Amino acid sequence: MGPTGSGKTSLSIRLARHYGIPILSTDSRQLYRGMAIGTAQPTAEQLQAAPHYMIANHDKEDNLSCGEYETEALEVLDGLFRQHDMVIAVGGSGLYVKALCEGMDDLPEVDEALRESLNFRLQVEGLAPLVEELKQLDPVYYQSVDRANPARVVRALEVCLQTGRPFSEQRTGKKVERPFDIIKIGVDLPRDILYDRIDRRVDEMLHEGLEAEARALYPYRDLNALQTVGYREMFEYFDGDIDFEEAVQLIKRNSRRYAKRQLTWFRRDGEVHWFRPDEDSAMIKWIDICE
Repeated sequence: MGPTGSGKTSLSIRLARHYGIPILSTDSRQLYRGMAIGTAQPTAEQLQAAPHYMIANHDKEDNLSCGEYETEALEVLDGLFRQHDMVIAVGGSGLYVKALCEGMDDLPEVDEALRESLNFRLQVEGLAPLVEELKQLDPVYYQSVDRANPARVVRALEVCLQTGRPFSEQRTGKKVERPFDIIKIGVDLPRDILYDRIDRRVDEMLHEGLEAEARALYPYRDLNALQTVGYREMFEYFDGDIDFEEAVQLIKRNSRRYAKRQLTWFRRDGEVHWFRPDEDSAMIKWIDICE
């Protein structure tokens, strides 16, 4: 696990080839088809270098929840562990990592009419009023949620309004015992190097065709899968709200901010052992010791 742009994908492939094992993605966006550039999915060459699972295996309309990801990923792992003693899971989506390693809280089902009402408000009013309502109903969760992520905000509001209790009170945090051992490795770089890598990766995405990919996805802009850095800024450019250069700068800035939030999330986990992305030998030694 680690922030965007830290080199997780290349590292995971090198480790997978060293051990002769497959890779399971824990990225909340790479599992959707048609979003290869904007979500930095592994390239065709990388996919050939090691078997990958949970990559581009869902339509963008599927809107896979963390709980659904947990169920599907565990089914995949069950099959993989019949053939391999070890599997590498890699990604930067904190909730998906948590879902895989610890399980998700058993939150109540939400009335479909309430969900439709909140989604209608999101389309008509925008995100800001919903964020403000969440602040009033659950100030604790408001402090930790990604307030730029409509899916997280709406989900929390759904639970608050459905149950009459703060969403944060219903998140038990109880870990589910898994039938496999987990070794957690964090990938990090000095902040200035990481930010430079992020900026250069955005430039590479643009060179690879991010603008064209975003234009093809523009008709689906309201889907949850597309509420992510890179596409949101491009959609604003297509709307005429900002120019192209401003869109590029915003993608870089928002990617850096996202990386900072990722690191904050992962550093709360005391089980993570941190390495630089080029410390393969040290990581392998640590994995072998843990085994």
